[in-house]
Amino acid sequence: MTVPGRRSSTFSRLLRSGFTDPSAAARLLDAPALAAVRADPVLLDALGATADPDLALLGLVRLAEAQPPQELPGLLDTLVSAKPLRDRLLGVLGASEALGDHLARHPRDWQSLVTYEAADLHPGLPEFERGLADAHDPVALRIAYRRCLLSIAARDVCGTIDVVETAAELADLATATLRAALRIASAAAPEDAARCRLAVIAMGKCGGNELNYVSDVDVIFVGEAAPGTDEAKGVQAATRLASHLMRICSETTVEGTIWPVDANLRPEGRNGPLVRTLASHMAYYQRWAKTWEFQALLKARAVAGDRDLGAQYVEAITPLVWQAAERENFVADVQKMRRRVVDNIPAAQVDRELKLGPGGLRDVEFAVQLLQLVHGRSDATLHSRTTLDALQALAAGGYVGRADAAQLHDAYRFLRAMEHRIQLYRLRRTHLVPEDENDLRRLGRSMGLRTEPVAELNKAWRRHASVVRRLHEKLFYRPLLDAVAQLAPGETRLSPRAAGQRLEALGYADPAGALRHLEALASGVTRKAAIQRTLLPVLLGWFADSADPDAGLLNFRKVSDALGKTPWYLRLLRDEGAAAENLARVLSAGRLAPDLLLRAPEAVALLGDPEGLQPRAHEALEQEVLAAVGRAENPEAAVAAARGVRRRELFRTTAADIIGSYGTEDSPAEEDHGALVDRVGGAVSDLTAATLAGALRAAVHSHFGDTLPTRFAVIGVGRFGGHELGYGSDADVLFVHEPREGVGEQEAAKAAQTVIAEMRRLLQLPSTDPPLLIDADLRPEGRSGPLARTLASYAAYYRRWSLTWESQALLRAEPVAGDAELGARFIELIDPLRYPAEGLGEDAVREIRRLKARMESERLPRGADPTLHTKLGRGGLSDVEWTVQLMQMQHAWSEPGLRTTRTRRALAAAHAAGLIPTEEAQILDEAWVLATRVRNAVMLVRGRAGDTFPPEARELAAVGRYLGYAEGTVGEMLDDYRRITRRARAVVEERFYGA
Repeated sequence: MTVPGRRSSTFSRLLRSGFTDPSAAARLLDAPALAAVRADPVLLDALGATADPDLALLGLVRLAEAQPPQELPGLLDTLVSAKPLRDRLLGVLGASEALGDHLARHPRDWQSLVTYEAADLHPGLPEFERGLADAHDPVALRIAYRRCLLSIAARDVCGTIDVVETAAELADLATATLRAALRIASAAAPEDAARCRLAVIAMGKCGGNELNYVSDVDVIFVGEAAPGTDEAKGVQAATRLASHLMRICSETTVEGTIWPVDANLRPEGRNGPLVRTLASHMAYYQRWAKTWEFQALLKARAVAGDRDLGAQYVEAITPLVWQAAERENFVADVQKMRRRVVDNIPAAQVDRELKLGPGGLRDVEFAVQLLQLVHGRSDATLHSRTTLDALQALAAGGYVGRADAAQLHDAYRFLRAMEHRIQLYRLRRTHLVPEDENDLRRLGRSMGLRTEPVAELNKAWRRHASVVRRLHEKLFYRPLLDAVAQLAPGETRLSPRAAGQRLEALGYADPAGALRHLEALASGVTRKAAIQRTLLPVLLGWFADSADPDAGLLNFRKVSDALGKTPWYLRLLRDEGAAAENLARVLSAGRLAPDLLLRAPEAVALLGDPEGLQPRAHEALEQEVLAAVGRAENPEAAVAAARGVRRRELFRTTAADIIGSYGTEDSPAEEDHGALVDRVGGAVSDLTAATLAGALRAAVHSHFGDTLPTRFAVIGVGRFGGHELGYGSDADVLFVHEPREGVGEQEAAKAAQTVIAEMRRLLQLPSTDPPLLIDADLRPEGRSGPLARTLASYAAYYRRWSLTWESQALLRAEPVAGDAELGARFIELIDPLRYPAEGLGEDAVREIRRLKARMESERLPRGADPTLHTKLGRGGLSDVEWTVQLMQMQHAWSEPGLRTTRTRRALAAAHAAGLIPTEEAQILDEAWVLATRVRNAVMLVRGRAGDTFPPEARELAAVGRYLGYAEGTVGEMLDDYRRITRRARAVVEERFYGA
């Protein structure tokens, strides 16, 4: 019986040692087989150092229990006295359930880990061949293979060998296994062996000496008839041997399987003959082979069978491999193949796919292989089968930047190490990162991450995958500059045609035009050209990440032409990494932001300032505008100064919006889309208010000097008053005035009308800036009523004539410019109207519903799709806003939180007050935010306002990119919009119409 205090102490120690189930671990430690060592502190510490102490202990108990009684003491003595054996054995047991099973079935195989000689630390092909030499049948071969695999895994998990050496040893073991399998097949059919010569060519990772723990071993078979044998009979004999070899390795026996041997990379794939002669291979490659087949042949290595025949095959195909880049549509074919691989990944797995997904191992391998094939034509140092060796050679030759190569090297090693550890656990062929917390914990600990293994693993994985994603495309651009820049004599230059094909494959619609821009930017020996040559490989990748790479490159050329001789511009782009990336995002995201920047190129400096993209406070904006207006010599110059501030601040807002929506390498895209919308709405509304204040000051000064005969205030209504203006919104306003002492009402009214007319004239002067239209149609009596009224006139009108819709319109009224005290008194006047005591009567509610229904039937533009119209369509802005405003008018008298001009704040207040359930509030908020973002995106992309998705494909794709949708998923975007707004309309039907 265990004493409670001792149990508690043991339990705590097991927890500290990393056991996740201390109770089960304590029971296992009490197993009779471990009686001699259970109290040894060395054992518990060693178990705690493994990837999965629980798994290691379970495996150790199973191994000990499987030992013959006379051999158990030897195992336990060696375990506690020999640290190398202890680390190797427990390390394997804690990382691999499958190898624990093997040791339980073959309990003497642990002794293969005892020896610690130099040859055991780094065995090569001869050692593995000796390890398999006694295997004369498939079952014995599997047992011997697992014994050798056990030794590799032990060195791997203990850190004796790194991930590159592990992959090379696994490839050597595969080579030895193929040779042993061919030996067994030949012994089973000596007549066939005598009739032919058969060479086994390793492809893929085995050919590249970079194999996984569990992977298909790709091969190609080359056969010839033996002297004196008919060729057809010789090839048939070779085919039977090759088939038997494949079965020996692939079939499942009582000892499981080794790995599948895959010969589908052969000419014509699975439809072609399994074995061909060398002449038949060459005829196929010279006439029929596709681009991807030459890419695959990069890894070809003769590994088994007739050595001379294997060498002849490799020698014959090598020139064809290095001529592949000259084939028509070479880059397009390679890119298409990569995209096809990604597209075939199930959607549910793409984020966990370590090998084939974006930012995965295949991205590194494709990029390296493409550059090898392009530049290896004239540089034999690139003729390597191994990915990391080839990457090092590319860096040494200047084809890849050393920093980029170092980052890719580290990322590839990390991702391969993850892949090894994932496969080692159950020796299953998988490239999916597990989802189970315990599996992730084991994986993280096996990678040396011990403090917070799951969090640290996910962080490191995402960081390395992000590096690969970023650099994957970037590596393709460096050769493009070689096509246009001045190069030293003898250096290989891409032909304009080949460079054009490369650009087209990367998404440029006008590759010839893009080449002209590159030539203008990068040619010459000036400092400017040198810096551009450094920047452009990166910029081209960022441009290609957008929906319109051509526009991004053209706009960059225009900005560079305008600022290229300005020293600070070149320094900014060269030294501020964020500035260059931010600029690339902004220039390729649509028309509005580049147009603003090209009219004020110096605003590019905002992109390099960490605080440069933060919206400025309304007070600071108004102060700057009024100061600029005050310095102007005439009203036209004054409004031009105000427009200059507006232009710069609009660029600041659009740039921040684009960068927040796209994300950058250092910061992901903003996940809180509501916060993005609020920032844009607040910034544009504040900027519009400051611009109106400047126009008001200029108008007053030009006609009345320092003092207007009447006090004057501008009241923002609609989206303006709600701080929800979009880039293309008009400024909905009311004008209120109050005669100064001693001034008659007629004179005051005339003065107010004069100021309004002058403000409108000044703001409508011809300009290339986005227009700022003043719309006063929500005033009493609409277009039939006076543009401006006195405060008393407003009071009289509202007291006698006001309609329900006018009270509703006042919900978003807020002073924005002019006399602040008069504006505050106007708000006091209208509060009882918009927040009526005791709420709305039934007649008023019916009137609001009737008006909304009429608006839906009459105001939607003819031919517009009601499911995609952001303002008046189903579940769009109008639906959400009218629903929220009805709640405000019914309940704001008793719920102060509802007394706000802002839609989202009012909706949140209604939810907090229990007026709408959480789910329905979230549905309305999501629909409103999405519809607002679509409107903003349309203006950013097209440079003009719109309430529905653009019909043109590239513009639609750009809207999708802004909204976070990948290339080719605009259909998904439209489906999502319809789904979200359909749900919102269902809430509106219930909450607004009372359905």
